[in-house]
Amino acid sequence: MFTERTTIGLDVHARSVVAAALDTHTGELVTRTLTPDSTDITNFINHQPQPAAAVYEAGPTGFGLARHLAAANIRCVVAAPSKLQRPAGDRVKTDKNDALHLAKLLRLDEVTPVDVPSLVQESARDLVRTREDARGDLMSARHRLSKLLLRHGIVYYGGSAWTGKHDQWLQAEALPRLPNTSTRLAFDAAYDAVLTVTGRRDRLDAEITKLARDCEFTDVVDRLGWD
Repeated sequence: MFTERTTIGLDVHARSVVAAALDTHTGELVTRTLTPDSTDITNFINHQPQPAAAVYEAGPTGFGLARHLAAANIRCVVAAPSKLQRPAGDRVKTDKNDALHLAKLLRLDEVTPVDVPSLVQESARDLVRTREDARGDLMSARHRLSKLLLRHGIVYYGGSAWTGKHDQWLQAEALPRLPNTSTRLAFDAAYDAVLTVTGRRDRLDAEITKLARDCEFTDVVDRLGWD
């Protein structure tokens, strides 16, 4: 529930933040373009009639600002973008208008918040997302190598691909069948890419396993069936 005097909407971007501070007692509106530095934003909020609360949309800039404001004893709501009401008939979209709209929604308690992760939780997410990126990169690397061989009529029929047996086939049978040095160089590059990404994925798996064994998530992992 909104209990503060001043409601502040923040339209946050990588290189700038537009703030709209609305004093709910007097109706006075103050807008300012700020740097994305959390201290700059905190100073702006602290210079408004107190107490004050702030809101911004969850997005690519992350949750560092929310944690900084919380540490400064400023209530900050991170809004779920998909749940935000958009102004009806508002055809002029500006950063100032967006910030003011957020401020009004916060005052009306019409903001659906997202949970703000701790720094440890966000770091764990970063690690898992990086592992997922590695999985996608590995699929792409394998696909490129398979397509290279397919263009030259070379297909593996020995069972599951990307096993030890398949790897031996790639080196002992597939590579010698390629027609010339240029194509073999292309094979080497594609094969090296598979090995490199596989190594990166395996290292990330090891780090995730290490993290899961001794962190705040360990009990949850154990309940899900840790081997």
